[in-house]
Amino acid sequence: MNIRIFISLMAIILCQQTAKTQSLEPISAGLPAFASKFNNEAFNENVFIFDDQMDMQEIQVLIDTLYNLQHPRSSEFGSGRYALLFKPGAYNLNLKVGYYMSYIGLGQSPNDVVINGIILSKGEKNGNVTTNFWRSIENLTIETPAGALNIWGVSQAAPMRRVHIKGDVQLHDNGWASGGFLADSKVDGTILAGGQQQWFTRNTEMQKWEAGSWNIMFMGVSNTPEDKWPDNPYTVIGATPLVREKPYMIIDNSDFALSIPKLKENSTGISWSSGKFNDEVFSLNEFYIVKPKKDNSITINAALADGKNLFFCPGIYLLDQSLQISRPGTIVTGIGLPTLRPANGNAIIEISDVSGVSISGLIIDAGKIESETLVRVGEPNSTNDHKANPTFLHDIFIRVGGYGEGKTQSCMEINSNNVHIDHTWLWRADHGNNVGWTENTCKNGLIVNGDKVTVYGLFCEHFHEYQTLWNGNEGKVYFYQSEMPYDPPTAEAFNHGSTNGYASYKVSDGVESHEAWGLGIYCVFFKAPVIVDQAIETPEHIEKNIHRKITYWLYGGHKESKIKSVINGKGEQVNVNNVKTMME
Repeated sequence: MNIRIFISLMAIILCQQTAKTQSLEPISAGLPAFASKFNNEAFNENVFIFDDQMDMQEIQVLIDTLYNLQHPRSSEFGSGRYALLFKPGAYNLNLKVGYYMSYIGLGQSPNDVVINGIILSKGEKNGNVTTNFWRSIENLTIETPAGALNIWGVSQAAPMRRVHIKGDVQLHDNGWASGGFLADSKVDGTILAGGQQQWFTRNTEMQKWEAGSWNIMFMGVSNTPEDKWPDNPYTVIGATPLVREKPYMIIDNSDFALSIPKLKENSTGISWSSGKFNDEVFSLNEFYIVKPKKDNSITINAALADGKNLFFCPGIYLLDQSLQISRPGTIVTGIGLPTLRPANGNAIIEISDVSGVSISGLIIDAGKIESETLVRVGEPNSTNDHKANPTFLHDIFIRVGGYGEGKTQSCMEINSNNVHIDHTWLWRADHGNNVGWTENTCKNGLIVNGDKVTVYGLFCEHFHEYQTLWNGNEGKVYFYQSEMPYDPPTAEAFNHGSTNGYASYKVSDGVESHEAWGLGIYCVFFKAPVIVDQAIETPEHIEKNIHRKITYWLYGGHKESKIKSVINGKGEQVNVNNVKTMME
């Protein structure tokens, strides 16, 4: 047996055994007795707030304790959720990052919070970080000691934003890695990508990038490696057409607030280089602070109806009604990766066809009863133009199974026009608890019906039919990572009509215009000799607008499985004898 597959199978067995023991209550046992001194009554007990006059040794002990709880693979589907917040100042600490741990600086600039130490996110065994998900770091500076190395060994759903690293950073742990997302950051040294299979970097300043394996994209980034596709895996796009950076927490006159960056067009580099900020600042007094032991669908929807924004504290929320967002400009944000699950087959978030909504920093899970979709933006047949003030979704991660029972027909449905998604991972679990072809069921990850929808960083994988289904016009996708489902029990189970298999990326026949860059689509059919006619399926006139495509046959799949073409019958097949195909 291939050693990679052996390790993966053993990891799946471990997750299936450990996930059954998890509860919905936050983990508090095992924390040091002094941990509560870092709490603030405005938030819940899983939010820790530090200033630079506190005892550094105590802070480090708390960090180490949390890491020891959250780093083991058994915590991958656990219930612990933690946010560690740093007021402006200098700290002598090493930031160890495990599952569901978020480090957040509270300055207006990342340089207002300086960590004299390193970042450490490592694999548990053999340097394998292919399941190092659900963690984040943002809005601070790492002053790396001489001779030290930052290790940000991560894969999907692990964003790094607004971070200034004074030194080098390694995006792996000397083993397999399947990331990742970096935005609005500055790295004074070298970014060491190693064997990272794919990575998307946006609006970042760096001195040097080294290595990376299959599909590496840069947008609005300085000092990129030379783009020689298909001789190397790099796609370089000079500027980001339109983006609003993710909202970020600050301390404003001793009060907590949320800073909302302005829209920027055709941008390069970081948003904070000048030290001057014209962001719109909202005091948290304008937010309803949502807490898992206190709130439910009724209280949260009442706050929305009262015109409040929402700020979710870390925890797991079971909601029996969808959150109804109908006010233009509503802000919903979370820290510490709060996780929302439906109780009655309901959606979790439904947004009316309005402008300027901002949703960020949430994990959304499918529930035991099948939902139609989990996030819906705009009602079907929405027609309003939101170009002047588009809705943005930042760091939204949607899961179907793995943590337990989960079923939905789709993860996210975009009906409104001009919506922007800035980093999402839509994932039908391929390992964990309640995982199987008839257990954690979901047809599609993303369905786009609206026009002029843009995605920066779309990770979408393992669904039963099309991973991505695009019905709207003038859509654009910058970077796409997708594995087809591992587990069709037979080849026929993944067929439809006379077509072998479902394409991962489907642009519907009636679409007049669409464009995409940097699409990596992979197959590993464990159980059956599945054959897929094409990885990408579009109307013929759109083929020329799908740029930089790679298909990969992952080792360990059934030896008779294959993807016969890259796009619409064109491009070499991938199979056990030809594992990689790259096309312009």
